[in-house]
Amino acid sequence: MKLFAKQLLTVDGWRFNQLVTIEAGIITDICETHGDMTENDADMVKGIVIPGMVNCHSHAFQRAFAGFSEQGSEGKDSFWTWRRIMYQFLEQLTVADAQLIAQQLYIEMLKQGYTRVAEFHYLHHDQQGQQHESPAAMAEAIFKAANTSGIGLTMLPVLYRFSGFGPQAANDGQKRFIHSVADFNCLVDDCFTLAEHYGNSNVGIAPHSLRAVDKPSLVEAVAHVRAKDANAPIHIHIAEQQKEVNDCIAHYGQRPVEWLLDNMTLDQHWCLIHATHIDEQERRGIVASGAIAGICPTTEANLGDGIFPTAEFVGEQGKWAIGSDSHISVNPVEELRWLEYAQRLTKQQRAILATDETPSVGQYLWQSAAQGGAQSTSSNTGAIAIGKQADLLVLDDAKLSVYASGQQYCLDSLVFASSSPAIADVMVNGKWVVTNGEHAAAQETHEKFSALLSRLSG
Repeated sequence: MKLFAKQLLTVDGWRFNQLVTIEAGIITDICETHGDMTENDADMVKGIVIPGMVNCHSHAFQRAFAGFSEQGSEGKDSFWTWRRIMYQFLEQLTVADAQLIAQQLYIEMLKQGYTRVAEFHYLHHDQQGQQHESPAAMAEAIFKAANTSGIGLTMLPVLYRFSGFGPQAANDGQKRFIHSVADFNCLVDDCFTLAEHYGNSNVGIAPHSLRAVDKPSLVEAVAHVRAKDANAPIHIHIAEQQKEVNDCIAHYGQRPVEWLLDNMTLDQHWCLIHATHIDEQERRGIVASGAIAGICPTTEANLGDGIFPTAEFVGEQGKWAIGSDSHISVNPVEELRWLEYAQRLTKQQRAILATDETPSVGQYLWQSAAQGGAQSTSSNTGAIAIGKQADLLVLDDAKLSVYASGQQYCLDSLVFASSSPAIADVMVNGKWVVTNGEHAAAQETHEKFSALLSRLSG
């Protein structure tokens, strides 16, 4: 396959009149051309081409929960009250429900520009908390949803053992999550087998958090997955809430990131989700380890978590990625916009997340998030370059034409000015999955999903 793009964002910056050759889903050549496209046997894309975005953190089933927890509780609502409502909601979900919710979510992601998702998957068991006849039934539902939608998948089965530091026994709302380490490792093995069957997927693990997994469990689970794949991504919730930090200090005598850095060997394949409440020493430790900070601005705002010190982290050459987490928003533009705006509000300055090399805030945000997301998923994605997977977005010229245009402005306009989806076409692994803003399975999936929501809310 050959594509001709008038404007293309590569790892080396903007390039014009480019012929892109794709073979077996991989970009094999990018070169400038002024020749006849018929002679080159190329398809002309009608818009600016940029790399697809990677979503580093997703709990797919929570997409069906969006909007159900905004009723308020006399000023006393918090992450912890939200969590109780979420537990009650998920008690109803079947394997078929989970697959439908994920399929709806992944189609929405694709239409908004996400081309790969890291699924932090912890809904494992049936409504009674028992293993399904096939222990990987819920995981396979996620693989099927990704395959049907066309999105790339990094499956991260979650190890969840306890309800709090101590360790404390799991509560009833967590019964669908809980595993012994031995059973969890078997699930990981099953997921590796599933990844061989379903294309464009890989597997890592997600020890849920330090409050849900003790040190022996963490060490054993990491050793198991790394024996299967030395580059397997490892994601963990780490310091989302101040209460979590306080509880960790009370139990271990250390802050969560501090403890993790002292007790585990972190590397570039670790992703610390919600490293929100960290001090300067922890921040520098993350940077030195090479680990990714997984930031989820809209969810962290929705839950009242706090603001990650992004400007300082970036200034120290820290790597980061974005995720939609609870899916109160399924839009990378909104995540990036609020990542920057939170820093502006905190520092009372403008245009904070940019560099001398990339003065465009929008371009810096998009490229950094895509490349960081690729690292967080150990996937050959995140950039347009020879040898990379062909995960591409074509921006709608007509929708962007009413804002500042030109190479130095177009991604600023996309991130900060556009008010409607500006993505026309989406390619994943060399295949068009969205054309002219439409996905082939969107209507049927939407209708089934709406019926499911009616049942769950009834």
